[in-house]
This record gives sequence, structure tokens and C-alpha cells, in this order.
Amino acid sequence: MTDQPVSKNQEPNDRHIVVVGGGQAGGWVCKTLRREGFSGQLTVVADEDCDFYERPPLSKAVLTGEPELPTLFSDTDIHSLDIHWQRPRSARTLDADAHTLTLDDGTVIPYDQLVLATGARARIPVAAWSDVPGVVTLRSWQDAVNLREALGNTPHLAVIGGGWIGLEVAASARKLGVEVSVYEMQDRLCARSVGEEVSAALLDLHRNAGVQVNLGCTDLSLEPTADGQVEIMARGLNTLTTRLALVGTGVSFNLDLARQAGLAIEQGVVVDDQGRTSNPDIFAAGDIAQHPKLNLCLQSWAYAQNQAIVVARALMGQSEHYDEPAWLWSDQYGTNIQMLGVPDTDSRCVRREEADGPVFFYLDTRDRLTQLVAFNQARAIKLGKRWMSSQRTLVAEDLADPAFNLMSLR
Repeated sequence: MTDQPVSKNQEPNDRHIVVVGGGQAGGWVCKTLRREGFSGQLTVVADEDCDFYERPPLSKAVLTGEPELPTLFSDTDIHSLDIHWQRPRSARTLDADAHTLTLDDGTVIPYDQLVLATGARARIPVAAWSDVPGVVTLRSWQDAVNLREALGNTPHLAVIGGGWIGLEVAASARKLGVEVSVYEMQDRLCARSVGEEVSAALLDLHRNAGVQVNLGCTDLSLEPTADGQVEIMARGLNTLTTRLALVGTGVSFNLDLARQAGLAIEQGVVVDDQGRTSNPDIFAAGDIAQHPKLNLCLQSWAYAQNQAIVVARALMGQSEHYDEPAWLWSDQYGTNIQMLGVPDTDSRCVRREEADGPVFFYLDTRDRLTQLVAFNQARAIKLGKRWMSSQRTLVAEDLADPAFNLMSLR
């Protein structure tokens, strides 16, 4: 995949660009297109009847505060984008050869260029769990509204899955005074995204907040009871009966349209560093767009925004390229946890104790930073980005010494 001309020798503003997806990535594609001067037709297909919004607050502020839609842009900004909305509608058929998209109501939309920002849906590992009363997931605005109401009517929440979404909901529930039990099949929390040292720190954080954390849960089952509750069973654990169980066991990427178009797909849609797929007139943004260097799909607020901005600029014929490390964050119990980079099994951990919280540096065999996880230490993340960019060699003893000034390594 290489840089391509705009499309069919058209002037940039003579085109019809269609964006499939009304989330953060789709929103930033539209916002950037207009900001960069695109005045052609812009259509957005969204399966929710609301403006672009971001998802991180759904598991935090929306559950514990006033239920306000976390919109990306003001009403004035949305109006200025001059979008032809198709909502709530879903795209059913994509004919890449004919350059047409067919919606669930039969509407056929021709396009010159298409952006797939279709995101992901909550994954339930056992299909039958979906039919158990009291079993819920959290992915959309309506999911968050429903969960907020349910938390106000139950003394106990069971969380199935010890990943980031499950832990954030657990922390929000505890803030509301709800008792929480977490069931994780792995032997540690967030095992796919952080090292065992960080997993241990997360475990301490939640147990200190009164959460019952069960690790290594095998033969896990959720069954309905006669009185409409959920019965949770796992090998070696007592049976738990509760009114509410959140399943937070990952996502499935919405790749149906990409498959119909014959796009190259690995974990997600394969894109170059401008977001272009194996079809020169189709781009992918956000969750479904596989990071061009990491070959991973990043469910990240920063990726959804910044990679989408690059996609829009590429649609305008600009030469900007996406090349940023993974950066994720989570808020739990008043602790801001930021992660830079991805786990590397060959790296060793250097822990630094600060008054505000620990910092975990993971160094490779050449003493270069592969991942950094900081608890209430935003400055460390900023430094880490510079060190990764420059491939700086670091001294483990300096990193571990809280008396050593990390800013001297700027």
C-alpha cells in the first residue's frame, strides 16, 4: 500500500465521502475533513440516534454522575460539519467494485471514497449467557444508561472479566456503595496488556477497595434462577447468586463490511500509516484499523482520535503518516493509570516508588523502554514518549531511585 492520488483524478471537493460509524474515530474523520477544507458531500451511517461521542466516560462518569452523553463536539460544531446523516441505520452490504453501500432499509448510497470506522461490539464467550436475566454488557451509551439504573437497584454486582472495562465498572460500582465480585479466568488482572508487576498493583488497588477478586476461574457458568437472578459457579468457589452481572470479556471487531469488500484482514483491517486499506478507495479508522507497526488493534481513545485525523488528511491528499506508540489510560478509585507501549515478554521490570504512586519501566535487553505504566505520574508518560521515539538507552538503577530526577533525561 502506497500513497495514491485523491480518487479518479477528481478535485478533492468534488467527491462524496461516506463514513460508516458514529463514534470517536468517525467523528474525528469528519471534523478534520471539514477543517482541512473539504466541501464535498459527507455522509455518515450510524447505528445510534445521537451525535458523535466518546466511550471512556461510559464506565466512569456516566455511571457515577449525571447521565450526560459525552459528545465530542458542540451542537454548533456538529451543524458546521454539514453531514448528511443516515441514523439510526446500519450498513448491510458493501460492493467495493460498484462503490455502493446498502443500508438495512434498502437505501443504496454511492461513494467515491469510504471510511470504515465500525468499531467493535461486546463479546460474550458463552452465547447462552445473553439470555440470562441480569446479565449485561457495556459498549454503547444506552448500555451505560441501563447499567447506571441497574446499579441503583442492586446491592451487589458480579463482574465477569478482569480487564480494563471490568475493573473500571467495579471501581464505579464501589464508589456507589455496591458490593463487587470479580471473576477472571486468567491468573492475573489485565494479563494481555500489562506485566505481572502491574497486575499485582491492580489487584492490591481493588482488594483494598473491598472488591472480592477471584483469579484463575475455570468452568465458569452463569445460570438463571427461578426468581430472575443470576447464579454464578466456578470450580473451587462457592456459588454466588446476584441480581446483576456485567460481562466484560473483550470485544469482537465489526469486520463484516471489510470482508465483503475483500480487504486484507489480520486481527483487524490491515492499513498503511495513512489508514488506507488494500482497496485504494477504502480507508479504516479506529478500533478496526490494525496499527500499521504493532499489527494490533488498539482500543484506545488516543488511537481513535489521532489515527482518524491522519486518515482524513490522507483523504485530502496530504502526506501525513501515523506513527505513534500505544497509549492507554484508566481511572480507578481516584488513581489515574497510564500505559505507554505494549508488553514484551523479554523485557524486565524496574519499579520506581513515588509519593503519588508507582511507575513501572519495562526495558529490553539493550535497556530501551518497551512499556511504561504510571500510577498518577503523567509526567513520566511524557518522558517515556521521548525515550521511545529516540530509542534512548536507560540506566535501571537511575529509574528505580526516587531521588533521581527523571527530568534530567529529557
